[in-house]
Amino acid sequence: MRVLMFGWEFPPHISGGLGTACYGMVRGLANCGVDVLFVMPSASGDEDQSFTKIINASDVAVTETTVDSMSFLKKVEFLRVGSNMVPYLSPEQFSSLVQKEQHEHAEHFMMKFGQKYRFSGKYGANLMDEVVRYAAVCGTIALQRKDEFDVIHAHDWLTYLAGIAAKRLTGKPLVIHVHATEFDRTGENVNTLVYDIERRGMLNADRVITVSNLTRNIVVNKYGIDPNKVVTVHNAVDFAPGKEMAVTRGVPEKVVTFLGRITFQKGPEYFIEAAAKVLKRCRNVRFVMAGSGDLMNRSIRRAAQLGITDRFHFPGFLRGDDVKRMFLLSDVYVMPSVSEPFGISPLEAMQSGVPSIISKQSGVAEVLKYSLKVDFWDINAMADAIYALLEYPAISKIAAKEGKDEVDALKWDDAARIISNVYESMLR
Repeated sequence: MRVLMFGWEFPPHISGGLGTACYGMVRGLANCGVDVLFVMPSASGDEDQSFTKIINASDVAVTETTVDSMSFLKKVEFLRVGSNMVPYLSPEQFSSLVQKEQHEHAEHFMMKFGQKYRFSGKYGANLMDEVVRYAAVCGTIALQRKDEFDVIHAHDWLTYLAGIAAKRLTGKPLVIHVHATEFDRTGENVNTLVYDIERRGMLNADRVITVSNLTRNIVVNKYGIDPNKVVTVHNAVDFAPGKEMAVTRGVPEKVVTFLGRITFQKGPEYFIEAAAKVLKRCRNVRFVMAGSGDLMNRSIRRAAQLGITDRFHFPGFLRGDDVKRMFLLSDVYVMPSVSEPFGISPLEAMQSGVPSIISKQSGVAEVLKYSLKVDFWDINAMADAIYALLEYPAISKIAAKEGKDEVDALKWDDAARIISNVYESMLR
């Protein structure tokens, strides 16, 4: 089995869980005998290619055939942006994007024959430009390598147009992998442009893979997709093999950690409110909010208003070994997401032996028994759960031991076998 896979990021250069999931999935597929060509907007050259071949879209010039065949992109409405946030953009960046798109038509984003584009691969103000140009370049790659793959696999909305282009140009079956939806990122105040791209991808796909039943229900009910072609494949977790890491704690207090994007979806404000309640009951604890995002400044201000900044830390976005080090320094991990399609970070924490608290509104809650589960909005229950894990060693010990054993059993090889079966069902 050979797969042409489109993804926006790949370790070691990642901005969240998507790149980590792609890495584990591709390794698992390799162990199942599936060959993957992984196309990303901007490869740095230091990606691990021992189990996949990385194709850098920035190195590929668009062919005339591709340009002539990409007329469907002109139908994408780039003017219906409204007032909603594009994921990962600051308010200032988004305002600039809106002003730009109000004066430009979709044709501006079309490719020119023989042209190469240098993609940033980031989530900046020119994100929509890159999404469409990436689609055209991926169409070229699909045509050039038509005989090298059997199936197309596209991850998240950023690559859905690329998947559609590759399918239309080659006739090969398409799998769309939904790691998150616009409803997860923004609640009901969706960006209609992103929603439209997501729905286009799902409708054009031969199969849709969702990372949880929670996400599957959203895909079926919010996007109107035929449930017969939607399959749930839960994520897994694999830390890349590496040396044992020794850490030294610089403070005597216990540490409670939030690690993720500081955005509406991840529920950082609920974590701060719960922290303030815990600190009223015990002072022998510090809270860490590791990450970055558009709610960072507001979160810092709220911590200051509550008078807990002497026990609250914002180290910024962490990656690689710094993530492992943070988990090893933690006594409790909390993921208070408002809507989490899956959630790999608690799996990583539990694999490190850290007892974890997760929101009931997360897909990972479907596969975990030995994590404490609370509603994201119930800051009293969240504070009680944190306090219990900090102050009652027996509860903490059981959650840490059983949780680690549980997570160790969630292997990417198992998830990859299910994905491989999805590929085969399409070809049959």
